[in-house]
Amino acid sequence: MIDLMKYLSENPYPGRGIVMGRTANNRAVIAYFIMGRSENSRNRIFERTEDGIRTRAFDESKMTDPSLIIYHPVRLLPNGLLVVTNGDQTDTIRDHIAQGHCYRHALNTRKFEPDGPNWTPRISGVMKPDGTYNLSILKSMDGDPSCCCRYFFEYDSPVPGTGHFIHTYQSDGDPLPSFQGEPRRVEMGALTEARELAGPMWDSLNGENKVSLYVQLYDLKTGARDTAIINKHG
Repeated sequence: MIDLMKYLSENPYPGRGIVMGRTANNRAVIAYFIMGRSENSRNRIFERTEDGIRTRAFDESKMTDPSLIIYHPVRLLPNGLLVVTNGDQTDTIRDHIAQGHCYRHALNTRKFEPDGPNWTPRISGVMKPDGTYNLSILKSMDGDPSCCCRYFFEYDSPVPGTGHFIHTYQSDGDPLPSFQGEPRRVEMGALTEARELAGPMWDSLNGENKVSLYVQLYDLKTGARDTAIINKHG
């Protein structure tokens, strides 16, 4: 078990990251953040929608290519599943679940992002109404785009005080090295509001590269959802 804030503060560029888990006081928790090195990537904010959030250009006049940076990272589906991803595979998962399939079926139709030489991994998380959750990553085989490697991690009995963290890049680099290994097991303290996690997480992210952060706390007994959004711009 690692200290999430220490882990983040020591990594200048984990890229985009998803945290899912269970707080010490038995609430489900979800977090998603984005970082950027280019002006185009940094020119974004998270904006609330009816079913979650979307990314939007902070300054529309500076947006050069929206293809891989404008999407819906979080969607709450009618059946109570919460889907969190770093791209438009959020909608792929939503659509396949609506057709009676599962998230794995959906992600078997997708692969890493077409942004060579980085070949950015697609990371995804699905949390069920009972607080159990799945994480996945689709990435190239050590930078070789001819092979897509798909990894799925499923957590059936979340332990209070424990979460799992997956992100796109090991750290900064050129090209950017893809995440390696299993999702990191992180310690989750007792939380009563989403901002109690959002504040420390935001402060731990690299000040130059961080862009936006979303945190949701889900009360498993009442079904209440408390969310916090922090944007570098606005």
